[in-house]
Amino acid sequence: MNISAANHLSSIWDFLLESGLHYGLNAVLAIVTLAVGWWLSSRFANALDRVMTRASLDATLRPVLRSVLLWLVRLITLVAVLGQFGVQTASIIAVLGAAGLAIGLALQGTLQNIAAGMMLLFLRPFQVGEYISNGSIEGTVDEIGLFATKLTKADGICLFAPNNQLWNSALTNFSRNNTRRIDMPVGISYKDNPAVAIKALKELLLADERILATPAPFVVVTDHADSAVMLNLRAWTTTSQYWDVRWSIAQKVQAALAAVNCTIPFPMRELHITREAEAKLAA
Repeated sequence: MNISAANHLSSIWDFLLESGLHYGLNAVLAIVTLAVGWWLSSRFANALDRVMTRASLDATLRPVLRSVLLWLVRLITLVAVLGQFGVQTASIIAVLGAAGLAIGLALQGTLQNIAAGMMLLFLRPFQVGEYISNGSIEGTVDEIGLFATKLTKADGICLFAPNNQLWNSALTNFSRNNTRRIDMPVGISYKDNPAVAIKALKELLLADERILATPAPFVVVTDHADSAVMLNLRAWTTTSQYWDVRWSIAQKVQAALAAVNCTIPFPMRELHITREAEAKLAA
């Protein structure tokens, strides 16, 4: 082996040794950075979770914010690791942006549900345990996710409703307020005295301890229908007792009216027969 070949091999060895040391050190630093970043992401997420728990933040919102912080720190860690190997982070961000745009265009409906889910979580028009309805969707809220909301219908059936449908339509929350009004129409015969019926029905309302004193319950005449004088019972009770009170009052109405000789009529028609009709029937 001549001197020139020896020098050439020596330079190659030096290059390999220098490159190995360089990339080896970068690999060690990358592994350390990755491990530290993963550890810090968990620590930060757990710390945020404790803060939100002490602040009594909504139980549905806590895991979402925790996951956002966790993966944000991990994403920064991955970019820093790639930077250790000379990868241009600006290029990575540009590629991620372009990929995000393409994915966003392909998944418009899914992203709408995610955006609606975030709005529902932050603005909280309803919470877990509340009974809601928007016309086509109705039930008790069990879980609010990023894509869909899980509800249990009144008949016990599980329903998953897309967040976009709940956010983009008028929604009624039956559980949000502490009190709720009972409106119950009752018809009495035209032969009965409305004042007597009103007194009996008002006493029925006042006798129930679950009926709130303020606003005071009352009974009024609302209409004169074809077969009955229509009364309306109006009273307030707590939301949690609404259906129990309504069903109880409905069950006692007939007995209360019967006790004062008032009746709940059924539809009736009067038939007038003329002499010409009588003649035709006789023939």
